[in-house]
Amino acid sequence: MIAAPGNSRDMDYVVGGIIGLLAGAAVGYILNRLVLGTAYRGRDEILKEAGREADNLRKSRELEIKEDLLKRREGLEKELGASREALRDDERKLVKRETQLEEEQENLRKRERMIETAQNRLAEKGKAVEVRERELDKLVKQEQEELYKISGLSKPEATDRLLQKLEGELKNETGSLILKQEQELKQNSERLAREIVGMAVQRYASTHTSETTVSTVDIPSDEMKGRIIGREGRNIRAFEKETGVDVIVDDTPGVVVVSAFDTVRREVAKISMQKLIQDGRIHPSRIEEIVRETQKEMDDRILLLGREAADEAGVGNLKEKVLYYMGRLHFRTSYSQNVLQHSIEVAYLTSMMAEQLGLDARLAKRCGFLHDIGKAADHEMEGGHPAIGADILKRHGEVAEVVHAAAGHHDDIRPDYIYTVITAAADACSASRPGARRETLEKYVRRLEELEAIALGFPGVNQVFAVQAGREVRVIVDPQEINDRGAAKLARDVAQSIEQNMTYPGEVRVVVMRETRSVGVAK
Repeated sequence: MIAAPGNSRDMDYVVGGIIGLLAGAAVGYILNRLVLGTAYRGRDEILKEAGREADNLRKSRELEIKEDLLKRREGLEKELGASREALRDDERKLVKRETQLEEEQENLRKRERMIETAQNRLAEKGKAVEVRERELDKLVKQEQEELYKISGLSKPEATDRLLQKLEGELKNETGSLILKQEQELKQNSERLAREIVGMAVQRYASTHTSETTVSTVDIPSDEMKGRIIGREGRNIRAFEKETGVDVIVDDTPGVVVVSAFDTVRREVAKISMQKLIQDGRIHPSRIEEIVRETQKEMDDRILLLGREAADEAGVGNLKEKVLYYMGRLHFRTSYSQNVLQHSIEVAYLTSMMAEQLGLDARLAKRCGFLHDIGKAADHEMEGGHPAIGADILKRHGEVAEVVHAAAGHHDDIRPDYIYTVITAAADACSASRPGARRETLEKYVRRLEELEAIALGFPGVNQVFAVQAGREVRVIVDPQEINDRGAAKLARDVAQSIEQNMTYPGEVRVVVMRETRSVGVAK
């Protein structure tokens, strides 16, 4: 049976399709295997790479940990070394202190032995003296009996004669002693009077000898001097009356000098003078107005300076009057050291000392800041600045420790509080630090004063002037009391007294001047 041509073609299509399917399946299978192999190989490589990176990260982390541990170990070793060094220092200090204590104990034992030996010697000498006194008493009695026998007088008669003789001698000696005592009393009285006057002058003016007591005011022309003086001097008198200063108008071109010991008053006068010169209207009423205005400005400035200083020192809750007194210290110097800055410095020092001692640092700072407040009013009240300061602080409600620190920081009274001792120590530290004070001017002025005082101590001297920076002393004497020969002797005596009592560079020339004047009047 022969198949039909159409059926054969269909079979070919079927077989071809089957073969195509099988070939496609085979190709897909092969491709799938190839893709899976490539994927497996990529996965293995990724895993290997991740493992390597993990190892690297682990190693780097271990290195960082080791470095951190080494750094911490070094830091701990340094701290341990510092602690050991501190312990060794403390140990050395303790050993040194023990050695000092042992030496002190040994010295005390030696002193005790010396005292015991001296006491034994004194006891032996005392016994010997008693024996000697008994022997002397016995000899005196024997001598008295012998004298009675030789003179043929009884004891009462001999006593009367001896008393009569002594009475005559004592009358003469009494007169001599009276004259001598009167002379010594006169000399002592004069010396004591000079000391009292000198002490009074020193207490009032010694704090100013080291600071400049004059201020200069520049003027545009010498014509302004005439306007300052005014008609018949009325302007300058009104200015001096309002300000309480001395105005010096001399031949010095371009300046007018304002002189006063009170630095605040001098500053007010200087500013007022400058305002008057700028304003140009100078007459008594304008002077009074300007001075009052300047005084008010100065009071405000002083109060502001006190507040700023208190803020800088860290001292609060101060009354306005106390702040005003502290502000005045800005214009006060001691041996060229500004007293307000010195007070701030002492406040910090006392605070640090108190902290080291475990005390109240704020209270100590308050004591140090206010310790010199009396210097702001020591020319208005009697007494030294410690007592004045204590009185001011007590009147304004400060605590006992602060009051006592002001009163006792110069060891004027016995310290009852530890804060007084700390304040005194801080005050000394601030004053003695390098650059704090300059004594050159003070020593120079004191030397000139001593030169004049030595020459004034001689009788017949009227006036003394130290000139040429202390290299020459000019002595003016009373011609009625000292003649020409006496003047020569006085010059030699003054020079010798200066050599014996003073220390000075180079040489000092003493010139004694004696002048006789004759005056005739023509009518």
